[in-house]
Amino acid sequence: MLALRLTRAARLAVQLRRLLVASASAGTGFLLLCALGHALTHPDAPGASSLRLAWCAAPLAATVYLAVAVARADPGTRPRPGLSAIGLGPGRLMAVSATTTALSAALGSVAALLGFLYLRGDLTGAPVDGAVSGVLALGQRLPAPAVVTLLAVVPAAASAAVALTLRPRDPRPAPSAGSRRYGRFGAYGWGAARETFGAYGRYGARLASASASASASASASAPASASASASASASASAQPAGGRPAGAAQADPSGALLTQASATLSPATTDGDGSAQDATGPAPVPPRSHTTLLPWGIAVLTAGLAVETYAGDTATRDSAPSAGVLLGWALATLGLALAGPGLTHLCGRLLQAVRPGALRLLAGRVLMEESHRIGRPLGVVCAVASAAYAAAALHDADATDFGPLSVIGAVVVAGCTVATLLTAAVEAKHARTDTTDALLRLGAPPTTLRAAAALRAGALLAVFGPLTLVVAQLASLPLAR
Repeated sequence: MLALRLTRAARLAVQLRRLLVASASAGTGFLLLCALGHALTHPDAPGASSLRLAWCAAPLAATVYLAVAVARADPGTRPRPGLSAIGLGPGRLMAVSATTTALSAALGSVAALLGFLYLRGDLTGAPVDGAVSGVLALGQRLPAPAVVTLLAVVPAAASAAVALTLRPRDPRPAPSAGSRRYGRFGAYGWGAARETFGAYGRYGARLASASASASASASASAPASASASASASASASAQPAGGRPAGAAQADPSGALLTQASATLSPATTDGDGSAQDATGPAPVPPRSHTTLLPWGIAVLTAGLAVETYAGDTATRDSAPSAGVLLGWALATLGLALAGPGLTHLCGRLLQAVRPGALRLLAGRVLMEESHRIGRPLGVVCAVASAAYAAAALHDADATDFGPLSVIGAVVVAGCTVATLLTAAVEAKHARTDTTDALLRLGAPPTTLRAAAALRAGALLAVFGPLTLVVAQLASLPLAR
């Protein structure tokens, strides 16, 4: 009930995005029903029916990807302060998002069933005669369990993906590495960090640490001079003559130096050269790098092109694309999706290279920050454009006539990927609203922000455009033979 109320109270843009999810679900459900109709019409060709069902995985994946992007961009299901007090915590909001996605996809599945029954003539009494009559199972009764199972695939997969993506995560930081650790027997209270050879006897290494600790304790007890002198005398009496100060490193029987983990950390730490570093506050979190998956994406893309080349060489000229071509295209899409954030991050770095001005610096920084949001949709759009180019090249070379079902599948996949990219761009724009407002308050003209946006779009087009053409040429070579 809550999901229905939030669906009714949503804004027009949110309703349009949900309508896109329902339309994509309708197209995918119709293709699944057509695969069932082909299996009923041609019982002697189970291989062709299985191949049609396997090719339905592409629009199914695109529909689920769009549903996840729409659920992430929905402002009505984002956690807000105070909602947990009325029972709308992160887990409940995740359940509401999954339910809303399932309702949208179920609406599309019902529309697909009605359209399939209309073409069969079950609603009007007159079946449609055309190119799709061979996959409608005319004159045969549709098995209800198979129909319900196929139509439930899209809502179940979309809601499960949304629940997995929006699942609650622990916001608490990970425990620090400087906590007490328990090692071998007899080493209670000593960490496993070992100093290098000669680090203890290096000139000034321990003197700087002792002086830093003494200055920190003196500054902490400055209001009470008497207590400061008492603590200094106590520490002097506790240290034996000719010994080392308390808290210093000790040696195990093997001669290796150990650092005590249970000792109280001083406000200043010292490196190997004796320079004290301020450690009173939490260490700054380093910016997250999105280039770590770039080599893996290139490797998966290469493997996908290799599989597609092998499958294209073994296929005959008059046969339909085999499952190997589908597997190669899926691997290539996965590789480009993995490499997309890294390529977007590199675009931002290239914009800031060679003495950048304010415009290039702003555009590059925004690209680096938004690489994890728009990088993967850009990679998927690049893969779909490459597949479309390869299909057009195959059509020009062999004069192959694509049927209406192929056109429906292509429209569903292309529309979902483009809509996902636009949704990710809108989400990124909303995420940097505070930064944009701060720049406007500082006096930045709106034309500068628009110029930065145009510069980002041009940089992405300059990188992903040639990449799309290269991947398309490599993918179309084995298919055009």
